[in-house]
Amino acid sequence: MAKELTSRSENYSQWYNDLVLKADLAENSAVRGCMVIKPYGYAIWEKMQAELDRMFKETGHVNAYFPLFIPKSFLSKEAAHVEGFAKECAVVTHYRLKNSPDGKGVIVDPEAKLEEELIVRPTSETIIWSTYKNWIQSYRDLPLLINQWANVVRWEMRTRLFLRTAEFLWQEGHTAHATEAEAMVEARQMLDVYAEFAENFMAMPVLKGVKSANERFAGALETFCIEALMQDGKALQAGTSHFLGQNFAKAFDVTFVDKNNKIDYVWATSWGVSTRLMGALIMSHSDDNGLVLPPKLAPFQVVIVPIYKNDEQLAAISEKVNEIIPKLRKLGISVKYDNNDNKKPGWKFAEYELKGVPVRLAMGARDLENGTVEVARRDTLTKETVAIDGVENYIEKLMTDIQENIYKKAFDYRTSVTREVNSYDEFKVEIEKGGFLLCHWDGTPETEERVKDETKATIRCIPLEASEEGICIFTGKPSKQRVVFARAY
Repeated sequence: MAKELTSRSENYSQWYNDLVLKADLAENSAVRGCMVIKPYGYAIWEKMQAELDRMFKETGHVNAYFPLFIPKSFLSKEAAHVEGFAKECAVVTHYRLKNSPDGKGVIVDPEAKLEEELIVRPTSETIIWSTYKNWIQSYRDLPLLINQWANVVRWEMRTRLFLRTAEFLWQEGHTAHATEAEAMVEARQMLDVYAEFAENFMAMPVLKGVKSANERFAGALETFCIEALMQDGKALQAGTSHFLGQNFAKAFDVTFVDKNNKIDYVWATSWGVSTRLMGALIMSHSDDNGLVLPPKLAPFQVVIVPIYKNDEQLAAISEKVNEIIPKLRKLGISVKYDNNDNKKPGWKFAEYELKGVPVRLAMGARDLENGTVEVARRDTLTKETVAIDGVENYIEKLMTDIQENIYKKAFDYRTSVTREVNSYDEFKVEIEKGGFLLCHWDGTPETEERVKDETKATIRCIPLEASEEGICIFTGKPSKQRVVFARAY
C-alpha cells in the first residue's frame, strides 16, 4: 500500500501535511485557504464537539445561534477589538450578480451595492452584544450563559490544514454577569473545562496561564489560556477564555438594574476552542506510521479483521465476531467489523494503523480452533494472543491503559523539554532546541517584543498562582515570577 509518510525527523511539517491528507482527515478546497474536512476527520471533530457540549451544559450553558454577517459599524464600537481584527476581515459589499454583457459568466451588479458593508464574522462579540442589549434589563436576567457552535472567517494568507485556515469551525461562549467577581469566576471555570477536556479526552497535557498584554485577545482585560507542546518542541495555543470587563457592555450600552435599584453595565466573558484542536491531537501523539488516537476520541475504538481462505471460514469467523460485537458495544466500546473482500488483511492492517484505530483484532481459522484472537495496540504497536472468551473485558481495560499511556508519553516528553533558563545567552542557545523555557521577565511589552524579534519566541503564558521573585534575564530588572517562553504555531 502506497501510504508512506515523510518521517518526523526528516521534515516534521511535511509529515504533518502527509498525515492529514493520507489519513483522510481533510484536504485543501477549491477556495484558497479553506479546507474540506473529510468524513473520518469530521467524525473526530464530532466526538470533540459532543464531549465539550456536554461539559458546557453541565456548567449551566445553553446553545444559541447568531448571524454570520456583522454590520461594519458594529466593529467600530470597540476600538481595541476592531484594531485586532481589521486586517483579517472578509467584507461583503454587494448583494446581487447579473449576467455579463459579453455573455461570459456573471459579474457583480454595480447597482446592488449595500448601504453598509457586512463583515463575515471573525468572532461574534459585537453582533451578540448588540443582541444582549434587548435581552438584559434587570439583575434577574443574569447571568446569561450562552454558547454558539459556528464557523468563522479570518482572512489568513499563509494557511495549514486545521492549524490556520481562512474559515474554521469553533465554539464561542459569550456570557453576561452582574458583578466583576462572577465574570472572573466564569472565565476561570471555562479555562478549567478546556484543560479537563484536553487532558482527559485528548490525552494532551496543558499548562494553564494568563496571556501577556501583547498576546491578549483584542478588547479583553485578561486572557486565560491553555498551552500544549507538540512533538517538534513548538507550543500550540489550544484554548482561550477572556475576561472582557465592561468594555463590550459600554460599547453597546448593555445595562441592567441591580438589586439596589441602581443602573450599571454588565460584566462579560468570551471563550472558545476550534478545529485547531484537530491539529493539536495529531501533533501530540502521532508517529511515522500514522495517527495515534486516544480511545475517547477515536471514531471507532476497535476494528476486527477476519483472515480466511474461503467462504466457509469467513462464515465461521463472522459467527464468532457477531457474538463479540454486542458484548463490546454493551461496554460502550465502538467497533467496526471489516469483512470487505476487496482488500487483503495486510492492506487493512496498514490502513487502520495509519488511521490510528486504538485496537485491532485479527481472527483466522486457527484462532477459532484455539479459542483465541490476536489483539494489536496502536499506541505501542505490540500484539498479544488473547482468549476469545472474555475478550471484551480485556479490551475494556486496554482502552483505559491506552488512554493513560498516550497521556503519559506526551507528559513525559513535555517534562523532558521544559527547563529553567537564567541568562539571555543561555536562552538563545536553548530556544533552538525547542520546548518550554521558564524565564524571569520584567513584565514590559518592550522586552517581550525584543525577544520575539531576536529569537521568534513568545511568552506562551504566565503560569497561574506562581511566584518566584528574581531578575529578568533580558534587562536585569526585577521579576515577580518565571513565565513560559517557546516558539509556537
